[in-house]
Amino acid sequence: MMSLDLQGYGWMLWQGLERTIMVGLAAMGLAVAFGLLGAWGKFSPYRAARWFAGLYTTVVRGVPELILILLVYYGVPTLLQDLAAGTGHDLRIDLNPFMAGVITIGLIYGAFATEVFRGAFLAIPRGQIEAARAFGMGHVLVVRRVVLPQMWRFALPGLGNVWMVLIKATALISLIQLDELMRSADIAARATRLPFTFFFAASLLYLGISVVSMLVQGQIEAWADRGSRRG
Repeated sequence: MMSLDLQGYGWMLWQGLERTIMVGLAAMGLAVAFGLLGAWGKFSPYRAARWFAGLYTTVVRGVPELILILLVYYGVPTLLQDLAAGTGHDLRIDLNPFMAGVITIGLIYGAFATEVFRGAFLAIPRGQIEAARAFGMGHVLVVRRVVLPQMWRFALPGLGNVWMVLIKATALISLIQLDELMRSADIAARATRLPFTFFFAASLLYLGISVVSMLVQGQIEAWADRGSRRG
């Protein structure tokens, strides 16, 4: 019977799990930032901001995630090096896999978060905003006291879905040599010739992240809904 340490490679899966969670949390924070910025662009009075926000969400959501990851990690450094060589400069760029993964996944899911925040803003009753302005509140005060608190509450379910998809998408960055959970499972599977064992173990760990995330999301939503009127 196989030992619980998976023939000495159990520690590798746990390290990969830790790296996966770190990438996921960092990328989610970046996605929220991009989402807020993109939602602002969608409602901006400036045509250029609306155009750029629309282009961002259309392009990023329309191109496969794997292509974007490979494009950022391999394509961008090569492009910059070729441009530098064309001007007579010798430039070498080596992207850190962790940073490349975080930035790319954050950028990708920032486009989805943009639509989540956009829908949350539209869900706020217009009468509340008009009433706040009638009381003499300025634009910044209306956003801080009326818009943002309610927008977060409406956005939480959608952001939870973004997180669930994002954490699974971290498996794609195994292709850029980052030792997250999927790459760790692959290395262990090749070394022991037990692919089913290690990939099944990895799937259970991903499932564990999802279950814990659902429980945490439920608690956060309950906290955000406290005092809200129920039909």
